[in-house]
Parts: sequence; C-alpha cells; structure tokens
Amino acid sequence: MPGAVVVGAGPGIGRSVARRFAREGMSIALVSRTAATVEGVARAVRPLGVAVTPLVADCADESALRSALDTAVAELGVPDVVVYNAAIIQADTAGQLSTRAHLDAWSVNVLGALTAAAHVVPAMARRGSGSFIVTGGMPEPKREYVSLSLGKAGVRTLVDLLHLEYGAAGVHVASVTVDGPVAPGTPFDPDVIAEHYWTLHRQPRAQWQAEVLHTDGVEPQSG
Repeated sequence: MPGAVVVGAGPGIGRSVARRFAREGMSIALVSRTAATVEGVARAVRPLGVAVTPLVADCADESALRSALDTAVAELGVPDVVVYNAAIIQADTAGQLSTRAHLDAWSVNVLGALTAAAHVVPAMARRGSGSFIVTGGMPEPKREYVSLSLGKAGVRTLVDLLHLEYGAAGVHVASVTVDGPVAPGTPFDPDVIAEHYWTLHRQPRAQWQAEVLHTDGVEPQSG
C-alpha cells in the first residue's frame, strides 16, 4: 500500500496535501507539534477512507522527529512521498531577533527538513523511487521577514543538495514555493496549492522539476 508522510500537518497546506494524496488511495502519516492540531487534520483525512496515523513531534527536536518518522515507516513502510511543510512564520527585521530566536527558527525551517530527509530518503534511494517535497516561500528576500527569508533560502539550497545526493538513485527532491499568504477562497487556496505536490510526485523522471512557484493566477496541472 503506497503511503505519504506530511510533516508540519497543520490546518492549511498540510491538511490539503494530506487530503490530496489520500484521494489517490494513499495511507497517510501526519506529524504535527501538538496533539490537537494533528487530530484535527486526521479528522479531515479519515473520511476519504485511507489509513491515517497521527503523530506528535516538534520538528526542532531531532530525537522526537526521528521517532515519529520511525513510527510512520513502521505503519506505512518506506513512504512513497514525504512532504516537509513545517515553518516558523514571523515578522522580524534585521537585528530584531536574538541569536537564540534565529537558531530556533532555523531549526524548524531548515534543519527539520534535513533531519527528515536524512532519516527517510536513503531508504527511498535504496528502493530506487520516492519523492521528498519541501514547502518553500519567499522567492525574493523581504526585509520585514528576515528569519523566514533566510530559512527559505536555506530550503532552496537544501533541495539542490539533496537532489545531488539522491536524484541519481531515483528520488525526486523538489520544493513548492508559495509567493503569498495562504487562505481558502483566494488565489493561494491551500487546496489549489496542494495540486502542485501531487504533480511533482507523479512527474516522470525525464520531466522532474526542482521547484514550482505558486503565484497569483497559477493554475496547477493534474498528473
């Protein structure tokens, strides 16, 4: 049974991505920082008739995240796709945050994605297939979002590095960059954005994209 893991499964993109993959009959493992959040997303996915495994872990806590991923693999097997959607989104200008606060943001925005990839992608590579997709943003840095701009630049570099490491073994590493505030009923509706993740996962190797940029007016293509 194919399976998908969504790390950072909140009520926006995370929930929509989980439901999008569930509609294809994929079992779903959800990882969120709080039980209330992950159970809320699980309730939205279960009516689609697939197995759902809700897990609690803070993406900044390496041991907790690895433990959650171990449980997901035990339930699903080596996943067909892992989506890393966790981020600390906050407004801050240069010099406003302490070093500790920047490190906290970096731990979630970038290092959590690296931990998740290091924990599951090698098994995908040994199998010869799989997708690891990261939610990006900030295609251009914004001075009023310093920590997030740094984090999203880090994510873009991480995707490139993971592709260099695992692409030849058949793992598609990519990002979906969302250039606007996510809200239902707008051009940045999470259900619309979720289509990009499915399209990337389904792309034939010869057509792999490293990044999809979702802007106002983008129409995702079903695959």
